[in-house]
Amino acid sequence: MKNASKITALLLVLVSFISCKQQQARMPVSRSSGTFMKESVERNKKLVAGEEAQIDSIIKSNPQIKYIASKKGYWYHYEVRNEKDTLRPKKGDVASFDYEIKDFDGNVVYSEVELRPQTYVVDKQNIMMGLRDGIKLMRKNEKVSFLFPSHMAFGYHGDNKRIGSNQPLICTVTLHDFKPETKLKTEN
Repeated sequence: MKNASKITALLLVLVSFISCKQQQARMPVSRSSGTFMKESVERNKKLVAGEEAQIDSIIKSNPQIKYIASKKGYWYHYEVRNEKDTLRPKKGDVASFDYEIKDFDGNVVYSEVELRPQTYVVDKQNIMMGLRDGIKLMRKNEKVSFLFPSHMAFGYHGDNKRIGSNQPLICTVTLHDFKPETKLKTEN
């Protein structure tokens, strides 16, 4: 009996040793030639060009409004401007604002009443990319309309509710106030 268990153990070791011989790495099931990425880049270029044409059309159809091009790729104009104050929200400030979202045809997607009130800790909370940057351009009590291409709005995914995939948006924002986060904590 002892010999049988020794033989069984020896056979197991031998089988294990034989099965552990050097194996070749398996090749991937599918190989990418890079064409998918090239096609994706081309689709995105066409998308951006189409959205820029829409924005250009909106700007040209309203020659009385002075739109400003941002460095981030969106456009905006002041509906109410505050020339007295010089301060703008910066990282860590808590901004309180209201806003409304429309599509490029002017249809209200989300009304100001639905979205109010908004409180945002600048650069420390996740909000729409365009708003994240646009709020930092504003002063207290200003009202600004932004024309956001889809990549500055909700991008490819939309918001999974009313905003579709790759949808450019018009956001009209009223910045009521902002305070440093530390000052707000001491007031409460």
